[in-house]
Amino acid sequence: MGQKTWGGRFSGPTDTRVEAFTESISIDQRLYRHDIRASQAHARMLAAVGLITADEAEQIVQALAEIEREIASGQMTWRTELEDIHTHIEHALITRLGDVGRKLHTARSRNDQVVTDVKLWVREAIEGIDGQVAELQRSFVRLAEREQGVILPGYTHLQRAQPVLAAHYALAYVEKFQRDRERLAEARRRVNILPLGAAALAGTSLPIDREQVRQQLGFDALASNSLDISSDRDFVLDYVYALAVIALHLSGWAEEWIIWSTTEFSFLELPDAFCTGSSIMPHKKNPDVLELIRGKSARVIAALQQLFILLKGLPLAYNRDLQEDKVALFHAHDTVEACLQVAAPLVEGSRFRREGIAARLEDGFLDATTLMEGLVEAGIPLRAAHEIVGKLVRDCEQRRCRLADLPDEILASLLPHRPDALAFLRSRLGVTQALAAFRSHASTAPSEVQQQLQSWKQRLNM
Repeated sequence: MGQKTWGGRFSGPTDTRVEAFTESISIDQRLYRHDIRASQAHARMLAAVGLITADEAEQIVQALAEIEREIASGQMTWRTELEDIHTHIEHALITRLGDVGRKLHTARSRNDQVVTDVKLWVREAIEGIDGQVAELQRSFVRLAEREQGVILPGYTHLQRAQPVLAAHYALAYVEKFQRDRERLAEARRRVNILPLGAAALAGTSLPIDREQVRQQLGFDALASNSLDISSDRDFVLDYVYALAVIALHLSGWAEEWIIWSTTEFSFLELPDAFCTGSSIMPHKKNPDVLELIRGKSARVIAALQQLFILLKGLPLAYNRDLQEDKVALFHAHDTVEACLQVAAPLVEGSRFRREGIAARLEDGFLDATTLMEGLVEAGIPLRAAHEIVGKLVRDCEQRRCRLADLPDEILASLLPHRPDALAFLRSRLGVTQALAAFRSHASTAPSEVQQQLQSWKQRLNM
C-alpha cells in the first residue's frame, strides 16, 4: 500500500484486477511533460509562500527534469499499480528525494492536477493542429495559383449549375479551413484558464499563490470556482468539436476528389504516391488515402459523441468517469493530425486535367443563369426571364444543341425593344463569356478571385 498516494485509509492491498481495471497510465503517459512542467511551477510557488524551502524547491525542480529525460528516453517502466502518470512521476520523485519529494503534493489534488495537465496538453495540441491546417490552406492557395485560368463546372445537387474558376473553387476550401482555425483559436482562449489551486474541490487552507503559477505556466486568467474546476471538461468538448468540424471538411473534400478522379468525371489526376493499386486488377489506381480520410472522419465525430455521453449527468465535482475523457480526446486529435499530414501533400501533388475538363465544359447549360440575368438586366421580370430561359433549355435539348447554338432570330426575339439584343445576349453565352459576366463581391469573377488570391497569400505569409 506504500506506493499508493491514498493508501493510509485502507488496511489491505488493492485487488490486482481492480488495478488493471482502473489504471490510466496506458493512456495518460503522454501527459508527462505537462505534468512535470506544472509540478515545477507548483514547487516554485510553494517555496515562494514558505511552505517548502527554496533549496527543496530547487531539488524538486531538478529531479523532475531528470525524470522527464528518463521518460523521454524510454527508461521509465510503466506499472499498473501506480495507476497514472501523476503517481508514476511522484513515485520516481520520492525515490530520488525521500521526504522532500513527498512535499510536492502540498496544497494540490490529483483532481486539479489532472485538469491542469490536460489543459496544457490541449493548448499545445491546438497550436500544432492550427499550424497543420494553415499549411493545408497554403496548399489550396498554391493549387489556386497554378490552376489559374482553368474553368470548372460548379455543382449543386451534383448537377452542373454555373461555371467557376478553379482558383475560386480552391479558395472555397481555404475559407472553410479558416473557420476551423477560428474555432481552434476560440477553444484555445477558453482552455487558457488556470485550474491549479482548487485542490480536491473546495480549495485549500494553505497560503498558496495561484497568480504566480498562472504567470509561470502562461495562462490568461485564474479559474474562479473551485467546485467547478475539477469537473470542468468543457474545454475538451470545445477542442474535439473543432476537430470534428475539421474532419467533416476533410471528408467532404475527400468525397469530392474521389468522384472527380473517376473516369466518369476525369477532372483530377491524383499523385501516384498517394494512391494504391489492386491485387487482381493491374490497371487500377485507387484513391485509398482520400477514402481513408473520409472514413476516419467517423472516428472523430464518434469521439465527440463519446464525450457528450460521458459528461451527461455527472454531478459535481470530480468523478472517476472523467478518466475516460482522454481516450476520446487523444484519439480524435491523433486521427485529425494523421489526416492533415497526408492532406496537404496530396493537394500539392494533384493536377486538374485541363483538356478533358475543357472538352466537356460547354455541356450542361452552365450559361443559362447568366443568360437569364441578362434578360433581367434588360428589364424583364426575373420570374418571366426564368421561364423564358427554361423553355430555351428545353428547346435546346430537343435540338441537341447548346444555348449559344440557337439561331440569331430566336435570341433577338427575346428583347425586341433593343436593337443590340443579339450582341447583348450573345455576350453572355458560352462558358467563358458567362464567367466573365460575374461582378458581385466574393463571386467567381476573375478580378474578384485574383483579389482574394492575393489577400490569402498575404494572410498566410506566402
